[in-house]
Amino acid sequence: MDMFDDTALALTKFGVGQPVPRMEDPTLLRGLGRYTDDQNVPGQAYAVMVRSKLAHGILKGIDSKAVSAMPGVLAILTYADLESAGFGPMKCGMNIPQRDGSPMKTPPRHSLAKDRVRYVGEAVACVVAETAVQAKDAAEAVELDIEELPAVTTPAQALANGAPQIHAEAPGNLALDFHYGDAEAVKKAFAEAAHVTRLEISSNRIVVNPMEPRSAIGSYENERWVLRVGCQGVMGLRGGLAKDVLKTTNDKVRVLTGNVGGSFGMKSQVYPEYGPLLLAAKRLGRAVKWTDERSESFLSDHHGRDHQRVAELALDKDGHFLAVRLSGTGNAGAYIYPPMPATTNAVKNIIDVYRTPAMEVNSKVVFTNTTPLAAYRGAGRPEGNYYMERLIDTAAREMGIDRIELRRRNHIAPSQMPYKAPSGMNYDSGEFTAVLDKALVAADWHGFDNRKAESAARNKLRGRGIGSYLEVTGPPSKEYGGIRFEDDGSITMLSGTLDYGQGHATPFAQVLGAKLGIPVTRFRLLQGDSDQLKVGGGTGGSKSALVASQAFLEAGDILIEQGKKIAAHVLEAAAVDIEFAHGRFTIAGTDRGVSILDLADRIRKGLKLPPDVPQSLDVSHISDNPPFSFPNGCHVAEVEIDRDTGVVEVVRYFMVNDFGTVINPMLVAGQAHGGVVQGIGQAIFERTVYDEQGQPVTGSYMDYALPRASDAPSFSIENHSVPCKTNLLGVKGCGEAGCAGALPSVMNAVVDALSGAGVTHIDMPVTPEKIWRILNNA
Repeated sequence: MDMFDDTALALTKFGVGQPVPRMEDPTLLRGLGRYTDDQNVPGQAYAVMVRSKLAHGILKGIDSKAVSAMPGVLAILTYADLESAGFGPMKCGMNIPQRDGSPMKTPPRHSLAKDRVRYVGEAVACVVAETAVQAKDAAEAVELDIEELPAVTTPAQALANGAPQIHAEAPGNLALDFHYGDAEAVKKAFAEAAHVTRLEISSNRIVVNPMEPRSAIGSYENERWVLRVGCQGVMGLRGGLAKDVLKTTNDKVRVLTGNVGGSFGMKSQVYPEYGPLLLAAKRLGRAVKWTDERSESFLSDHHGRDHQRVAELALDKDGHFLAVRLSGTGNAGAYIYPPMPATTNAVKNIIDVYRTPAMEVNSKVVFTNTTPLAAYRGAGRPEGNYYMERLIDTAAREMGIDRIELRRRNHIAPSQMPYKAPSGMNYDSGEFTAVLDKALVAADWHGFDNRKAESAARNKLRGRGIGSYLEVTGPPSKEYGGIRFEDDGSITMLSGTLDYGQGHATPFAQVLGAKLGIPVTRFRLLQGDSDQLKVGGGTGGSKSALVASQAFLEAGDILIEQGKKIAAHVLEAAAVDIEFAHGRFTIAGTDRGVSILDLADRIRKGLKLPPDVPQSLDVSHISDNPPFSFPNGCHVAEVEIDRDTGVVEVVRYFMVNDFGTVINPMLVAGQAHGGVVQGIGQAIFERTVYDEQGQPVTGSYMDYALPRASDAPSFSIENHSVPCKTNLLGVKGCGEAGCAGALPSVMNAVVDALSGAGVTHIDMPVTPEKIWRILNNA
């Protein structure tokens, strides 16, 4: 088959560990991708959402009578329509107990506001028309009667006495009073400490801003609900739609996802627009399409981060860590979504790579009149590392200990693995001191003074920062590993993960190709059709390579066993005498054999097989997800600050990462680069601001600064691979590590640069105005 490269060279050139280019890039770079807004269903109508322009108020009425007569208008849906159709609220909340053991507060969120609006941008009605322009004109003509109420936008405001009540179910606007750790052991450690470092530190709110805005097409086909949508996993989205919103069974719902242009955690949830689209489609008997506009997405897409912390580190006289404690708040916005700010992921990640006998996390998760918070690249993991690394730099300065020595002194040693951290996590592997030392060499740490002097000659302040990190990947769950031989000779891999920019097809093919001795050019990947999958955990938490490789390796073993039985029939031998190696089944001790691809071709052409022999090489396998893995590394950043303007520039950046077995170093580097740039964005540029009435001030790119290509330095990346011991391939995950290393390394470098002005801490983002004021006040 000329369309495939089945040579032996192809097997080695494209095997595990090789920098194989992404399979999908030629398609995407030529503009041939199929994102949701690229898709159209014959006869479709168009929807536009009517959103609240007030942050808080009682919804007294919706006047749409005149709108119904406007050109092209087909339907106007409100909460009453959803209620009459039997639709339920979306799932909001997590099964995390309060400090006293009682359930957390999880007020319902309806797809369209019922009797109150709680943030600017909340969907109140859905207008459907023949064209998108007609729908937009009609939506703008809908009049909302809202009695405005006072709004709160920060946890401090929301927790204050007399603050406006956002949900009746959550008195005092408190969703969760969270506690983890041994409070008495921590209290004792701090009481006996020779030194305590304390920082008030925050993680600023982020607008996620994926390249592709959200879009969806709802239809009702053959008595089934069908949603075409960009998401992070079709099985999870189908389950949420069916169980919570549509109140039906999974078999009555189909979710289809094509290419997805970024998500970073944001597109993982069931959103308010999906229910009205599906109901309108059923009522009208035609598909209904909705696409977000960028300014609308600033309001409607879930935001990220937004934590306020007091971080404390207790040390003995020699600088050994005794305990770490986090206390503070997380801004949930108007509704609760996983993973919730400043709770479980803070627990899992605050220990970082250091021996710390005791820990405690106290968080109050608070409702405010702002866009809801959900996952954003790392979802609390980068913050945990950021808090610890800032504490270490501060403690080193306060105690007069070199910051590198303080880190080395407290590293968990390889000989201590497996290491049971007070977070409850069991680290299986890692060489943290070796990673740190390798990063320092790469960054030419000892040559910094010369570079600092050269910067000073140009009226620039120069600083350097270290950001070590250890992440805990996403929680274990079941994953699908399907293998299907197609009529054209290709092989389809089926996975419940979902690629929204990572490039899954290539590394998955590298893993399965190496297992089966089949070149990667034979493989195709299917993830985006819930009808063709059995389970799926989606993509998130830096775990796709881990869970998919495990599922495909197990599926490969099943395929080989099936193939031995089929090959035994073809070769007229006993199955126990069949061996498999390098893509070929052979009779032991002979050169008689048949390849997997030849066997598949014979089956395709009608090979008659006995009933007691597998009838196909196809495999449908559900894998029990392996335990957590612990990617880690050390990043070193250098920044320059213009004394006159306060502009901060990252001028050098070096990273050494331990991602375990690296399947494809080219893709790993790309993931690391992207994560670092997003970390730089949060550290220097990005800031979400609300005014006193709850109106977003940073509602467009005119007011919200994203990093540009010119703001990114040249990156140096090295892999220090220590294979993970808890999964078959030894992978650890890499998708969110860039953020985890960037936040502390860049911010430690900024503080280092400003130390001559007496600065010991500064919060993100370090905007030119903030720096300029500091320098001028100094």
